[in-house]
Amino acid sequence: MKKNINRRDFIKTLGGSAIASSALLAACKKGNGSSGTASQEPPKDKMTYRVNPATGEKVSLLGYGMMRLPVKGNGTARENPDAPIDQDMVNRQVDYALEHGVNYFDTSPAYCQGKSEQSTGIALSRHPRDKYFIATKLSNFNPETWTRKASMEMFENSLKELQVSYVDYLLLHGIGMGDDPEATFNGRYMDNGILDWLVEQKRKGRIRNLGFSYHGDIKIFDMLLRWHDEGKYHWDFVQIELNYLDWNYADEINQRNTDAVYLYGELEKRGIPAVIMEPLLGGRLANVPDAIVAKMKEREPEKSVASWAFRFAGTPAKVLTVLSGMTYMEHLKDNISTYAPLKPLTKEEVKFLEDIAKDIYNLKTVPCNECNYCMPCPYGINIPAILSHYNKCIKEGNMPNKGTQDPDYRRARRAYLIGYDRSVPKLRQASHCIGCGQCTEHCPQRIDIPHEMRRIDEFTEQLKQNA
Repeated sequence: MKKNINRRDFIKTLGGSAIASSALLAACKKGNGSSGTASQEPPKDKMTYRVNPATGEKVSLLGYGMMRLPVKGNGTARENPDAPIDQDMVNRQVDYALEHGVNYFDTSPAYCQGKSEQSTGIALSRHPRDKYFIATKLSNFNPETWTRKASMEMFENSLKELQVSYVDYLLLHGIGMGDDPEATFNGRYMDNGILDWLVEQKRKGRIRNLGFSYHGDIKIFDMLLRWHDEGKYHWDFVQIELNYLDWNYADEINQRNTDAVYLYGELEKRGIPAVIMEPLLGGRLANVPDAIVAKMKEREPEKSVASWAFRFAGTPAKVLTVLSGMTYMEHLKDNISTYAPLKPLTKEEVKFLEDIAKDIYNLKTVPCNECNYCMPCPYGINIPAILSHYNKCIKEGNMPNKGTQDPDYRRARRAYLIGYDRSVPKLRQASHCIGCGQCTEHCPQRIDIPHEMRRIDEFTEQLKQNA
């Protein structure tokens, strides 16, 4: 569903919310709004909090996403699934987050090859239970887990792994995904009576807030909100993807997605708090083209590129918390600095990011955020690496797509082909895709991955022939 919005309404929604949200700043004193960078120690007592209207509890605007945990060796648990999680580092980063006011921790049975909940539980159980909020999910994606018994066991195991008797926020995970989203939703939550069972667990105090995370089919999103309006089911919160690119361009980038302005607007008018995922689009908005970096640094030399995206995501007043999967301490410090306290976007800054979003959209990159949900490919294709290389060439202005008459064509062609072979082993390149579609049903961005593999393979073969 596409909802048109003019600049005035855009500014009204975000800029107006900036005024409202400023009342909830924790200790927002003059001169503190721009303090702290990735290289500096952020303050311990300036975190911005938002109030959960159902419980009255103050939730940190920065939420800790436990899906990219550090592992022993290099990389993250997502990149190296077989590597053991570096629990000592997780403990140190969780301790640091708590010391600096972060109190919302988001995990799932599906994260880090099933190891995230246990690691999160170990780290948080070392602290008083009333000092943090835990969000986890019923991630019963596999049809084998759709039975009532299997889904109940997944929930009970989450409590065990997290070392808690209740969860503060429980989400139906990834609503709207699958080839037949309605049938999938019914199979996961309705036919087995699990949604009613979760409501009962909430009555018993084992779940304090019940909501869902949305990916995909807008009809399912609208249906669940209609149920809320009718009193059939009450949603205490909803998790949506929101960032300055998806605000107005999610639908244009991929027609399977929905603009964030619509998603947020529907929650706002119902008073349902929004939990934000993908404020950086999986890192894409922290790794923007150099020309855009220069524009941002000209305005805020001491601030990171990522901080612009986090300020955008945190400015609307009905945003409860903004999730960030923080592998490294430097990312944690930078994000804390952005929200300690939040400096809400001005009208002029909203216009600035609106123009930046247009520039990024015009690059026509593939909307992959390298989440790796499409992996493993049964034929060994490294889908994220292929798309990452393709996007990188576009963003750096090194794409040989202007024809052989371009004086820079030979250099760009050579750089693309050599870079492709270095980034992706030949046996794992796009040419080996058979179009089975197994990857597509798992993609949160709903990318037609087989189509993109064919397109990139044809483009690559053409370059090889045009020596």
